[in-house]
Amino acid sequence: MALKTPLFDEHQRLGARIVSFGGWDMPLHYGSQLEEHHAVRRAVGLFDVSHMRPVDVSGAESRSFLRHLLANDVAKLQEPGKALYSCLLNEAGGVIDDLIVYWRDGDAYRIVVNAATTDKDLAWMRERADGFAVQIAPRDDLAMLAVQGPDARALAAPCVPPALQEAIAALAPFASVEDGPWLVARTGYTGEDGLEVMLPAGDAPGLWRDLSTAGARPCGLGARDTLRLEAGMNLSGQDMDEQTTPLESGLGWTVAWEPAARDFIGRAALHAQRGASGVRRLIGVVLEGPGILRAHQPVYRDGERVGELTSGGFAPTLERSIGLARVQPGSEGDWEVEIRGRRVPLKVVRPPFVRHGRSRIDE
Repeated sequence: MALKTPLFDEHQRLGARIVSFGGWDMPLHYGSQLEEHHAVRRAVGLFDVSHMRPVDVSGAESRSFLRHLLANDVAKLQEPGKALYSCLLNEAGGVIDDLIVYWRDGDAYRIVVNAATTDKDLAWMRERADGFAVQIAPRDDLAMLAVQGPDARALAAPCVPPALQEAIAALAPFASVEDGPWLVARTGYTGEDGLEVMLPAGDAPGLWRDLSTAGARPCGLGARDTLRLEAGMNLSGQDMDEQTTPLESGLGWTVAWEPAARDFIGRAALHAQRGASGVRRLIGVVLEGPGILRAHQPVYRDGERVGELTSGGFAPTLERSIGLARVQPGSEGDWEVEIRGRRVPLKVVRPPFVRHGRSRIDE
């Protein structure tokens, strides 16, 4: 039986189309995926992301544990409230999951993991915690909302507890602020400004209604996917998985190689791959002819198959079809994709395709 978020009744009241996703019943859209997408790019969209799981990591050796567990280095977090994006790797350097880790204060951290990999992530963390003085506690009591768009912070501020309202206005990107059980972070998955709010599950319906009344448009998984693709953001399990490394997934920037003495899980495998030839890479592509890009379509360079699409679809902001493709090394040549047995030209671009509502494909 699929799990339901604390906002499930709100989604039904609004007439959302409900689909199964990562073991949860989630809204795909509330009538128009296209309008929801544009609402985030132009004003404010509101997402229920309570299927994602906050996990609190604490204890005297929590920092040392996370420096070993993650490819990025939490030592980069210079003050409480700061956040870091990282991959969780296996010993072969494959991506178990991607996540955000927040330094709350002292020895207290919070990780937010993806819904489909929650159980796997928790099992992996607990197995690797052996020998560290650390506690790992999934926060099943919390819900999570994402308020995204150019007007998101201004709209959301009056709806959160008074102690957070002024702090939101001054909040830097990838930073967070807390008030009791509420944590508000300036993070997101859309390529727009915005907030992610973690709060007690019982408070979530009230916040959802307040944000909706203030003008935030409810948005579903459909718009979330087109927005993240335009922003050039990877989808866990699709653009990266346990058989692909960050270096093959456009995420080499998330691997902290220094200091050299930090022995994080997967380091040896990544180091070997870093010095090897023939390492695949993830590129952005724009369709130059008719059709729609989809995952698993073959990609060709100068007539030779060199890879395939990992993600693809129509980009509403650009009114073009775009995608991410994992390909063999090399960039020069004529690029094509095979769509239903015919070859269609591609333009290779550097993601993101859209940033803060503006096209980046011609830069």
